[in-house]
Amino acid sequence: MIPHVDPDYSGSDSLAGQHVVVLGMARQGMALARWLPAIGARVTLSDTRSAEKLAAEIAALEGQPVRFALGGHSVSLLDDADVLCVSGGVPLTLPIVETARRRGIRVTNDAQLFLERCPAPVLGITGSAGKTTTTALVGAMGRASGRQTWVGGNIGDVLLDVLPQIVPDDVVVMELSSFQLELMTISPSVAAVLNVTPNHLDRHGTLDAYAAAKANIFVHQRAFDVAVFGYDDPVAHKLSMGTPGRMAYFSLHHAVASGAYLDHDAIIITRGDSAPGLAYQTVCPRGAIRLRGDHNVLNVLAACAVAGAGYIPVEAMRAAIETFTGVEHRQELVATLDGVTWINDSIATAPERVSAALRSYTEPVVLLAGGRDKRLPWAEMAALAAQRCRAVIAFGEFGPQVVEHMRRAQAQTSGACLERIELVTTLDEAVPLAQTLAQPGDVVLLSPGGTSYDQYVDFAARGQHFRDLVHGLAGER
Repeated sequence: MIPHVDPDYSGSDSLAGQHVVVLGMARQGMALARWLPAIGARVTLSDTRSAEKLAAEIAALEGQPVRFALGGHSVSLLDDADVLCVSGGVPLTLPIVETARRRGIRVTNDAQLFLERCPAPVLGITGSAGKTTTTALVGAMGRASGRQTWVGGNIGDVLLDVLPQIVPDDVVVMELSSFQLELMTISPSVAAVLNVTPNHLDRHGTLDAYAAAKANIFVHQRAFDVAVFGYDDPVAHKLSMGTPGRMAYFSLHHAVASGAYLDHDAIIITRGDSAPGLAYQTVCPRGAIRLRGDHNVLNVLAACAVAGAGYIPVEAMRAAIETFTGVEHRQELVATLDGVTWINDSIATAPERVSAALRSYTEPVVLLAGGRDKRLPWAEMAALAAQRCRAVIAFGEFGPQVVEHMRRAQAQTSGACLERIELVTTLDEAVPLAQTLAQPGDVVLLSPGGTSYDQYVDFAARGQHFRDLVHGLAGER
């Protein structure tokens, strides 16, 4: 078991009696609205939306002793506030956040509050790409070991909801986004930075600021904690030089002394601090991985390195890998209709992730791309799409710019296979158009490269809409 400091999570919480203002009534804000009153805090929920638009959320909190301040985030809310809790999607540049900091009011979030109180070691995972798949796989490994395993954070459950049920011998696997991490002053016992490539520059401004937010996952660790890094990623590798705890790595191309790597066609786990005979073990052959693409082999290696640092047995790693088929909205098979395979990759909110998806298919692709821009470079992905795609259908707020990128790549790429570039407004238009353009043997791939916030509450809602539309096509046959 990883050493950890037991928090003071007795009947009297440090927030009891304090007035906590929560910004945002999405998933994290709603969880805070349930948890904070239970520990004795006074709660005000603030959201920029109106009561009419938040009718479902307000109804869900019926009976909870919370106050609502809707239609904006008034600085006056801070007049008697002790703590300001910020949901992940709320920019820290808002006047109310900046004013709270100037006044010395604590600014925090659900992830920080959970980590401060969790009685079990936490395996935390972040990265520009692959963190959801890696988190889900580590969770599957924990369950395969027979231990009670809790998975959540930036995905799935907000872990504050289950905090009272967690005991010290459990496994907690937590995905952490840069939005959550930029506020945090505590790090999990095992912290993984998978990779750091340009992402969320619309929020962080520069790659250095984005990387600094990611680094918060390990910079507050203790000497006996473990930080896991992607050895092949130059930014993650550079960040590893600043860890205060022990280091482990994962790599497709290099043997590592502690962590996981690919040795020809075998997944190898190494533990530098283990007894002879346990320091080097074969987890499984590469062929046991059921996910497509080298990027998913890296995700498996990352999961093994994290699980190894969390003392999850190799047998449990192997069992989980052999049965793991991926996560919702990540290259998820929706249907095969008239010889055309429909894939939901709505979670791909950066062009780098679209490239990874495109490399997974040898079949011609009809790509659905767009959404809202994050100020990321698209040229490399567009050039790959020009080589791999039969057609590209751009949609959403960023659709016109996607068309420009694709046309430029089509003209500049030698041997381009891209035949059609189309612009529509919504998925309701894109899906039937894709049906007319796709041929038997093709893949229709929703891999947007942009966020969902132009038209949807999150990528999951966008992916579900795509599923519904595809299933509607099946019903019309």
